[in-house]
Amino acid sequence: MKSFKWLYEHVQQHQGLTAQELELLLPKPLSAEQLSAVPDDRLFSDLTRRVFRAGLKHALVDSKWPAFEQAFFGFVPQKVCLMSDEQLEKLMQNKQIIRHFGKIKATRHNALMVAELSEKHQGFGCFLADWPEDDIVSLWALLKKEGAQLGGSSGAAFLRMAGKDTFLLTDDVVAALKAQDIIDKKPTAKRDLQKVQAVFNEWQQQSGRPLCQISRLLSCTVGW
Repeated sequence: MKSFKWLYEHVQQHQGLTAQELELLLPKPLSAEQLSAVPDDRLFSDLTRRVFRAGLKHALVDSKWPAFEQAFFGFVPQKVCLMSDEQLEKLMQNKQIIRHFGKIKATRHNALMVAELSEKHQGFGCFLADWPEDDIVSLWALLKKEGAQLGGSSGAAFLRMAGKDTFLLTDDVVAALKAQDIIDKKPTAKRDLQKVQAVFNEWQQQSGRPLCQISRLLSCTVGW
């Protein structure tokens, strides 16, 4: 594998960017303190938005989000948990939202997950903030197992939206990992994901950078 120094310099040189210009392009995660302070309803809103964005244009989903906020009681998890089957079915008549019944049902399921984790950890944000970034793939696995419609890239994408530090396995990141002979296909099995995690951990130790910045830099090495 290439060193982090190589990644950074490669992107800088091929983009013709100064270090200052490159830094402006890199995402910045929330601190543990900041993430812990985010209310459950805002994190649950982000989680649900990610579920509905899957397979659709993000702008379309975002344009309808005020109606979603109203339909799901401001995404207060404890309220959404109590929605009856009849209430969920009635939402299929609401033309202001995206009427995908599988995802509508998933919203109630995920409300229960968020509420339970929040109760155990004094807040869903606290739960996310306390999770170690050097094993972020296990958090992806937990969201997939305990939640609904959070498999594939959705769990990681939600964490990025929420401000939790994570890398993403976008097509460009996967291509870059292949180019460095770290993997030969998109990792889905636990062992392959742990292998990728170990590589990101090594780059993080070399650089002191958050995973999201390493991920972005890695994606920018493709095709040049």
